Amino acid sequence: MINKKYIYNFLKDLSNNNSKAWMDANRKRYQNARARWIEEVALILERLSKHNAFFTQFTPQQTIMRINNNRVFHPDKPIYKDYFAFSPASRTDPIAHLHVSAGLSWSFLGGGLWNPEKKVLQHVRDAIDYDGEALLDIVNQESFQRIFGGLAEDPKRLKSAPKGYPKDHEYIDLLRYNNLTAQVKLTEAMVVSDSFVDFVEEAYLALKPLNDYLDKALSLT
Repeated sequence: MINKKYIYNFLKDLSNNNSKAWMDANRKRYQNARARWIEEVALILERLSKHNAFFTQFTPQQTIMRINNNRVFHPDKPIYKDYFAFSPASRTDPIAHLHVSAGLSWSFLGGGLWNPEKKVLQHVRDAIDYDGEALLDIVNQESFQRIFGGLAEDPKRLKSAPKGYPKDHEYIDLLRYNNLTAQVKLTEAMVVSDSFVDFVEEAYLALKPLNDYLDKALSLT
């Protein structure tokens, strides 16, 4: 059984001592915490592979994200993140099949379409224009509502109709989205529990119809 409390204890200490000197002095602790996270990711990938062969192409190490912050464009960020994360994704696939961040300031599970290119977004809007009812059915499913509460808030959501669509379009609320994602916050108690892999599986299965809808929209090109 993986001692995931060790991960959080390390992240809390790192958050309070966010410096290269501290990290260098606690390198073994970081490596131990990272190893535990990789173990958990391996269990998640194994479980999800039963539902989607997409996950079989990755090793856990290929999916985890660096703990160093990219400070090139954000020099005000701390040197290190206070969370561990993994996101199995191919470079050519704009859809996030699953993303999990577990830690202090940034802790959530989610997926969907985030910050898509203009052409990609247009294909999705075309699909909504043609059959928005199918997307509404997905969003209104009991499991999707129970876990995610609907689509995630979109900071780039348009205030009016996108170009080429009438303001009174039947699915105008969906057409205004630039990012179509679902997210659920993760608490420390959820992540360290023995049932976390079960929860990730349940959440993924609720999320999968949204990803399938988006994938189908992008295939109709």
